Amino acid sequence: MGVNQSDELCRRSLLGSASTIAASMVLAAALPRSAASKTSREQLTAIDTLLDPDQTMVENAIAANAQLRQSFPKGFALNETHQPHISMLQRYVRTADLDNVYGAVGKILAEEHPASWKLTAYKYYFIPWKNIGLAGIVIRPTDDLKRFQQKLIDAIAPFAVKTGTAAAFVTTKEDPDINKPTIDYLAHYVPADSGA
Repeated sequence: MGVNQSDELCRRSLLGSASTIAASMVLAAALPRSAASKTSREQLTAIDTLLDPDQTMVENAIAANAQLRQSFPKGFALNETHQPHISMLQRYVRTADLDNVYGAVGKILAEEHPASWKLTAYKYYFIPWKNIGLAGIVIRPTDDLKRFQQKLIDAIAPFAVKTGTAAAFVTTKEDPDINKPTIDYLAHYVPADSGA
């Protein structure tokens, strides 16, 4: 994704008009497909524990995505199966422990109240992938977010495994492949993409 005047206008428009978002709901989204690890016969599931942003932020993310896709029509599209969200923790977990994972997240949600937090979007990030790029919106880390994420990391650690395979993810007919960078990203989410 090359930055041109249109991209820069989109960046300013999105960050200016949607700079504050409210977390409306938290989900532990366990992807229900599982696979055996290469090193054992354990069934694994890729999870993304996330915050759903409010409608204003969702609408702005969709608008920015549509504008980017005008320049890159084959780019990643936000749709029914790819919703804007704020990832808090991504891990591979043992599928047999999914009920325990949900229980651990549920206990944290009883202590924390993310729907009451005001969060600020302050910049974009970019990840090259094949012949296109993926763009995202970065939320300013707050003490609440960092504490919440650390609680999630600690609570899910007993059920997490270091790495998995593409078979731990859900695929669709439109999106049949899980690429190596995605597999590696999930494996290294803690500590590379967590914390401050």
